[in-house]
Amino acid sequence: MSTFSFKQFSIKQEKTAMKVGTDGVLLGAWAPISHNPFSVLDIGAGTGVIALMLAQRSNAEQIDALEIDEDAYEQAVENFETSPWGDRLFCFHAGLDEFIEEPEDEYDLIVSNPPFYSEDYKTENEQRDLARFQDAMPFEEIAEAADLLLSENGILAIIIPFKEEEKFTALAKEFELYPIKITRVKGTPTSEIKRSLLAFSRKEVSEIATDELVIEIERHVYTPEYIELTKDFYLKM
Repeated sequence: MSTFSFKQFSIKQEKTAMKVGTDGVLLGAWAPISHNPFSVLDIGAGTGVIALMLAQRSNAEQIDALEIDEDAYEQAVENFETSPWGDRLFCFHAGLDEFIEEPEDEYDLIVSNPPFYSEDYKTENEQRDLARFQDAMPFEEIAEAADLLLSENGILAIIIPFKEEEKFTALAKEFELYPIKITRVKGTPTSEIKRSLLAFSRKEVSEIATDELVIEIERHVYTPEYIELTKDFYLKM
């Protein structure tokens, strides 16, 4: 499917190896915005779906995205320009390491759906491997970037495999970033927890808001919670 249509925008994705997926949509819909962010940074934008969702959900005036892969970068720019929020969205063609060398702005919200296949196999498709392998963007780099770029009351929101949750939380703590909200995601009521949605801030909270989200009751029968989270975006919700 080369174009993925949402309620208020469309995503062209024929050029990029990483298509619109549940992880990106989950993060885009879930990332906390109650602190009314003025500026947002999406690290590893892919098609730009998360940045676009945040443009729809928030009043942020400045939404920057970062994408190292040339095809994905071009696609994100095209998707930004054809959206209703083109004047608020900007994509940089750069890696995170380059971007943080000379940070010019602080951000009130940083989001990332990072590549996380750290297993030792490679496919024949190098572009896809770059998009999916953790060596393209290690967790350390994200935590360090958040420490450098987050405003005083800023929030880092990320989606990662559940099995990496402890590791990433410990890493974030080294940069004095503390969890404030955690949602663990399961495909069905009986399946194992697959993903963790994590939000961090510079201030420790006494109680972390923690819950669980189940996506489907059975194939294509979505839970009320998942519908509630994504209904402003998906056409068929």
